[in-house]
Amino acid sequence: MTTERVIEAVGVRKNYKGGTEGAGLNGFDLEVTAGTVTGLLGPNGAGKTTAVRILSTLLELDSGTATIAGYDVRRQGAEVRRRIGLVGQHAAVDEILTGRQNLVMFGRLNHLGHAAAVRRADDLLERFSLTDAAGQPVGKYSGGMRRRLDLAASLIVAPKVLFVDEPTTGLDPAGRLEVWSAVRQLVDGGTTVLLTTQYLEEADQLANRISMLKAGKVVAEGTPDELKTQLGSDWLDLVLADPADVARVIQLAEPLADGEIRVNEVRISVPVKDRTRALVTMANSLHEAKIDPEDITLRRPTLDEVFLHLTGAAA
Repeated sequence: MTTERVIEAVGVRKNYKGGTEGAGLNGFDLEVTAGTVTGLLGPNGAGKTTAVRILSTLLELDSGTATIAGYDVRRQGAEVRRRIGLVGQHAAVDEILTGRQNLVMFGRLNHLGHAAAVRRADDLLERFSLTDAAGQPVGKYSGGMRRRLDLAASLIVAPKVLFVDEPTTGLDPAGRLEVWSAVRQLVDGGTTVLLTTQYLEEADQLANRISMLKAGKVVAEGTPDELKTQLGSDWLDLVLADPADVARVIQLAEPLADGEIRVNEVRISVPVKDRTRALVTMANSLHEAKIDPEDITLRRPTLDEVFLHLTGAAA
């Protein structure tokens, strides 16, 4: 597996005049290896979009350094732009034109000859499973189809690095799955993807590594599994049949708890260290107390819980 770093940022700062405390970037560091998906996660205002705009040369940094494929984003912007693609939060395709016409237009704008632009358009339509809809106006496409066409347009010149800013915002579950499949295809083809998202499940599904931002700085990074391990505890989840049993079950769970017990109506979540012992002990305690839960399960921490723990953000 390659260890080539195609995106590097060290101590990047960007402050907005009149902006709120912590807005922008305040010492942002990032390393992205070739052929991977890296997810940028953080609450609104954490600096995700600012980071993408700086790395894609759309915004100038105040201090620090950032390079794409070895080229400095401040001093060698033209070289950087030759090696990147950008998919913004809103689709950039023309709704009146057909899917094929859109891609041919993007090919021509990227200085391909007409015949070459048509060939490239047809290749991308097939790659993103849009061949059957190629002759339809984009205005008739579903949200997922439109987003896939947007991804295809960003690949007209086969960029080494693709920035994807919140690709599935506003899509229904079927559309999100379509876009996830398209992103996986990109990586399988050798493209390196930097993804910002507000959906924790999306980062968990797609990202090889995740960087969590808070107030313009990376506060944690690693694989999804590594980040989940940082919380230390597994969770013992109980769903009770009778709300009157909640207080008693909390009392039984307290000796096992490795942190704060969470209660949501009849659902009780207990952080535990020794998962097997905790499950057996809890089951025995419930039996002795003559409490029969509807469900009792062990699980690992979710990325949502890691996110809340590290950023203090609302869910």
